[in-house]
Amino acid sequence: MNKDEKLQNTKNQLLSATLSLMEEMDDPFQVTSREIAARAGVKPSMINYCYGSRENLIYCTFQKHYLDFLKVKEVGQILNADLAPKDLIKKLHFAVASCLIENPKFTKAITAHVLFKRDLGQESFSFAYVKKHYAGKKTDEECRLIAYELSTMLQLMIYRSDDLKRDFGIDLSDKKVLQKYIDMRVDLLLGGA
Repeated sequence: MNKDEKLQNTKNQLLSATLSLMEEMDDPFQVTSREIAARAGVKPSMINYCYGSRENLIYCTFQKHYLDFLKVKEVGQILNADLAPKDLIKKLHFAVASCLIENPKFTKAITAHVLFKRDLGQESFSFAYVKKHYAGKKTDEECRLIAYELSTMLQLMIYRSDDLKRDFGIDLSDKKVLQKYIDMRVDLLLGGA
């Protein structure tokens, strides 16, 4: 096995170990770098070498496991539908939000990383559709910022869903309420083309 294959194997072992620990633990913050490394059979330093941080590893694990599943199952259908970009964004955000709500341990574990440490240079999954919606009326930078705001606000609202329910009576676990909220946010940010 060459060096690149060994590195990819280590990355896969870390992803697999993180997924199993996240599913086993009640509190996602109990999933430590040492436990992940021990489960993967590697040195703890490999987490930073391969993923930069424990938080990014957990984020990448979530992306790989759940978002790949969504792409195959639900998102593929949405992307193939004949929808206006704004409607497509609403459906994509609903699919991702539903996944985040159904996986609260990952949501808790990745929110701080997504909001504060994720590389803003990475394309948001909705950037292309925000850009298409504005059809040249906004710059790429403006479209990236709008896509970023859409995704971060969604992440924050899902993270604080218990508080929203308690303080505002907004129950995001109710699919109709979730769709209404997402529609409102997208309409607010993409209202005028």
